Amino acid sequence: MTPFTEKAKALIKRIPRGRVATYGQIAFLAGFDGGARQVAWLLHSSSAKDRLPWHRVIGGRGRISLPRGCGFETQLRRLRAEGVNVPPSGRIDLGRYLWEPRFSTASNP
Repeated sequence: MTPFTEKAKALIKRIPRGRVATYGQIAFLAGFDGGARQVAWLLHSSSAKDRLPWHRVIGGRGRISLPRGCGFETQLRRLRAEGVNVPPSGRIDLGRYLWEPRFSTASNP
């Protein structure tokens, strides 16, 4: 496993219930600015195996990225169950729900 993959998975596991993070945000925090697609691939390939809360990761414009009929409805339902107000369009208010992790100098992501 690469250091990026380890960091990204650790970050995704830290996203609290009722909050979301973007693919790009996770990539940036894991040290690979511009690696949003790699985060998407990581979630696609490892979510079940590593029990990642994949539904808490969304597109950079605040929308559920999965197409309707291919995971959109599941992600919508899971976010709503955690208290995230998601309208039928799938656009999430990042000002309200975006996770902003706090790091101390002694801790890693």
